[in-house]
Amino acid sequence: MLQSIVVPMEPHRLGPASLASVLSASPPSTSVSMPPINAGFKHQPIAPASRMPLPMSTPSPSSQSPGDSRREYGDDDMVMDGVNSDEPAKKKQKRNKPTLSCHECVERKTKCDRGRPHCLACIKRQTECRYAHVANLLEETTRSASTGRRMTKAPKKRQGADSMLRIPNLADRHTDEHGKSRGAVALSTGLLSTAPYSKTTSSNVFGIGSEHPFANYWTCGGGLPEVISVLPEKMQADILLGRYFECVDPIYPMIHRQTFYADYEHFWRMDERERKDVDAAFVAQIFVMIAMGTQFVTSSAPRERKQSAEFYASACNQALRISSYLSTASLRSIQAMVLMTYFLINDNHASDGWAFAGILIRQAYAMGLHRDPNIVTPNASPFEMQQRRKVWQAVLLQDTFMTVLFSLPPCTTHTDVSVDDLLDHGSSIASSDPTDMAYIRGNWTLANLVQETISSPRSLDLPICTTARHKSKLVADFRSVYRSFPDVFRSWDAESLTALAHTNKRVVRQTVWLTSNYFHNLMLVHASESPDVPPNVRGTLEAAHDAISAFFLMFQLLESEARVWWVINHRAFLEAVCIGNVLREAAKEPGGPEMLERDPVFVRARADIGRMIQILKSMVNDNEFAQARVEILSAYF
Repeated sequence: MLQSIVVPMEPHRLGPASLASVLSASPPSTSVSMPPINAGFKHQPIAPASRMPLPMSTPSPSSQSPGDSRREYGDDDMVMDGVNSDEPAKKKQKRNKPTLSCHECVERKTKCDRGRPHCLACIKRQTECRYAHVANLLEETTRSASTGRRMTKAPKKRQGADSMLRIPNLADRHTDEHGKSRGAVALSTGLLSTAPYSKTTSSNVFGIGSEHPFANYWTCGGGLPEVISVLPEKMQADILLGRYFECVDPIYPMIHRQTFYADYEHFWRMDERERKDVDAAFVAQIFVMIAMGTQFVTSSAPRERKQSAEFYASACNQALRISSYLSTASLRSIQAMVLMTYFLINDNHASDGWAFAGILIRQAYAMGLHRDPNIVTPNASPFEMQQRRKVWQAVLLQDTFMTVLFSLPPCTTHTDVSVDDLLDHGSSIASSDPTDMAYIRGNWTLANLVQETISSPRSLDLPICTTARHKSKLVADFRSVYRSFPDVFRSWDAESLTALAHTNKRVVRQTVWLTSNYFHNLMLVHASESPDVPPNVRGTLEAAHDAISAFFLMFQLLESEARVWWVINHRAFLEAVCIGNVLREAAKEPGGPEMLERDPVFVRARADIGRMIQILKSMVNDNEFAQARVEILSAYF
């Protein structure tokens, strides 16, 4: 019989001093002169180019008391039992299995998480971490296989009562006792799937942001000069752009700061006559960056901040219209549209953001951003190739992780751009911060795995894992992705990250964001069920705890920013919903109520929901949907 074994990973608590040493390798940036605004980023014209699930698996609690550290856990360590004792004893065979752990851990006989380039145990011991050549080959093979593209097969049609199946994932059932519809809490969760499109009357897609997102302040013949005229004074614009690069750019490092500021300063040196001929997409880019910077300003009242940000967003939209963004596209217009999508979502216009992202993806395809720059633009400079890759990964990341939150199909599925090609070039203008590049690669690798294995099946209400072997392999793939993250994003705890927040908030933001994203998706894998594979209850609760704890830490260290980011707020809410579903199902099992009171994992899970409710209550005045979320989570108690 197959048996699930939970193997906790011994975490490493890296102190502030050690963590600072990891970050000290970043080379200083150098300033360079840039060509005029009108010379680069030329527009490109677009060419037509009823079975019920089995009982949940509830392993006995581990003897190790739970802590704040992140662990590796899952149901991927499978063993076969039941060997017939009547058979004659066989000759013991010599072990012929390659050693996958590092040499240091093998010699010391300690647990190795097999992280690259350094395992956590070697980081803790401050020792050299070396792997056998065969181990490196197997690791690279596994990682490459996980990024392959496969088409998701549609489920076979079922007749009669069998067609009304429960949603095959604990995380998606919300408060509906029978688990047959996600629409009941769409106002709060934003997970209505495709229900509105089956109605004959008009319907708001995700139940939020029903009004048009862009107020019309513009005259028919005003053109670009009218839009430029509403730019704030340069000093104010500088402050808002600084806020953008402080709060937004660390999480979505898509715009090359050095070249942007060169063009930006050149723009302000132009006279009125020259400005009317400037690239309208660049003006749109400035306005959307100012709009997002305004969302994170703390010196003004929430209502005033919201009105100012929406005004700048309207100016961005008008500049895009003037640039004919529906028939032409450039890197600048794509960048502006990516940021506009995030702005709309933060502004409680998730439906508009989803629709706007659809246009964005079509334009990115039309520009050929999904193709390897070495093939479609062989004569481009290293910097332009690098920018094309970074912009494509921004589009792919946005699409993939929005589909996870909305349970809708991914669109950025056809590409030959490889994450391995996103390397630092020797040219000073093409180089970027090494930590930023590692962060981009980590997100990109995770998105490639999530897109096919989670987004596609969930969009059709298919099980993420159909067999125990499939689930074991998928958890192993996620572990492989996690091991590929740089040490700075893996070897931390709340204490070290709190200390780092005083010196390097950029890395703090990236660490919290990547951690939340990774463990949220791992939670979905563990919570998946099928007729042959029950959900892994303990793995689900552990992953949900690690994911929601990242949000709690961000709320503690960067509260004003955590209140603005809809994505991480909503992700944490869904994690609390998933925890509530697990607790509700566990309470139905024999001895369930007693287990909820005594098992430390379940006690901690209830505490996570309670803390999420407290945070949401503190946001009721600023967020019109916080109260609805409080009511949904309170129902689990």
